[in-house]
Amino acid sequence: MSASNPTLSARPQTTSISLEGAGPVALLGRFLFVLIFLMSSPMHFSRQTIAYAASQGVPLASIAVPLSGVLALAGGLSILLGYRAKIGAWLLILFLAAVTPMMHNFWTVADPMMHQMQFIMFMKNLSMLGGALFISQSGAGPWSLDARGK
Repeated sequence: MSASNPTLSARPQTTSISLEGAGPVALLGRFLFVLIFLMSSPMHFSRQTIAYAASQGVPLASIAVPLSGVLALAGGLSILLGYRAKIGAWLLILFLAAVTPMMHNFWTVADPMMHQMQFIMFMKNLSMLGGALFISQSGAGPWSLDARGK
C-alpha cells in the first residue's frame, strides 16, 4: 500500500489570473461609483437644499451643506481620476458618515411611503460607505494617476 495520496500534492498550486482587462473595468467601476457624488454635489450649494437640511435639524446648515458638497466633489474627483484615491475615499466616508443618519433617518418618519423611501436611501448610503471603505484600503487600481508611477 502506497503512502502517497495522488489527490493531495505537496507542491503548492498556483492559479494565473489575467489582468489584461482590469484597467478599463477599474476605471468604469470608479466612474459608476462616483457619478452620484459628482452629479449631486452642485445641489449642496442651493438655497433649497440648505433649507431642507436645516428643516431636518442639521446644525449650521448654511455652512455644513456646502461643506458636504465640497467633500463629495473632491472625494468623487479624487477617486474618478485615481489621484490620491485613498484620501478621496476618506473624504467620501466622512461625507457619508455625517449625511446618512442626519438626512435619511427613516426611523423618525411616520408616513409609510416616506419611511420606505428614506430606508432605501439610508441603505444606498451604507452600500456606498462600504465601497468607499474598500477603496480607502485598496486604492484606485489600474488606469489611475496613482498607478502611473508603479
